[in-house]
Amino acid sequence: MDDSRAPRSARRQWRLRGANLTGVGAVTVSLLAILSGVGASAVAPHDPVEQDIINRLTPPAFLEGGSTRNLLGTDHLGRDVLSRLIYGARVAVLVGVTTVLFSGSLGLIIGLIAGYFGGIADTLLMRLLDVQLSMPFMLLSLAIIGVLGPSLSNIVIVLAITGWVVYARVIRAEILSLRTREFVIASRALGGSTVRTILRHLLPNVVPFVIVIATLEVGRVMLLESALSFLGLGVRPPTPSWGAMLAEGRIYVGTAWWLATFPGLAILVTVLSLNIVGDWLRDLLDPELEV
Repeated sequence: MDDSRAPRSARRQWRLRGANLTGVGAVTVSLLAILSGVGASAVAPHDPVEQDIINRLTPPAFLEGGSTRNLLGTDHLGRDVLSRLIYGARVAVLVGVTTVLFSGSLGLIIGLIAGYFGGIADTLLMRLLDVQLSMPFMLLSLAIIGVLGPSLSNIVIVLAITGWVVYARVIRAEILSLRTREFVIASRALGGSTVRTILRHLLPNVVPFVIVIATLEVGRVMLLESALSFLGLGVRPPTPSWGAMLAEGRIYVGTAWWLATFPGLAILVTVLSLNIVGDWLRDLLDPELEV
């Protein structure tokens, strides 16, 4: 019995160690992206909008004809690609974090109300959720941005409006389970107010779910922002954006592959790292989850 359990325990420890190493690596990459975006003005080697037509389409420093002055080369207007990538991270981080704060707060409030009170409030809010889910994201984005115009604030509005449903559905389901637990019933029996019961007993139990969803949603929002910018519905030029850089670079794929490759890699690595961080946090915050 002991001999059979030992290999399983050893394998489980190796899986845990591998998951932790992967999680730490993903956290490191995510923090680098966030910090580079926040401190872009201090980190970027050049002005991201400064044009140098003479040195346009200069290859990266590791290729023939490249220069150490522009480590990742220049674009069709002679702008430094590395500097634009760093400033593009600022846009991605700003949109991702701001959108998650708004949509997460709205979804948390709606989920708490629907799950705790039930009845008509639950029915109305869930029908609103169904209506939201029935609207195609791209069609809604085109409608809102077409009326308000492309800008950073309008992108946040669009993504926040379409992102709250994920939080609301998960939080509602968890509250429906928690409201019949003994500690909630005891709080009501002892005369605890509705606000106190929600804030003191229910909210702390759903915070881990909100954290995990928010981490995953930041990556999703960054991806959607890049998609909107790729279509020309994002921030206005010449503000750097990974999606806009990818759209500009696709024209020069045959002659200057680095213009589309580096923004694409930035999107891929950052979103992948944030998804891994979300999975890692889920494992850490849910002690009942089997690894």
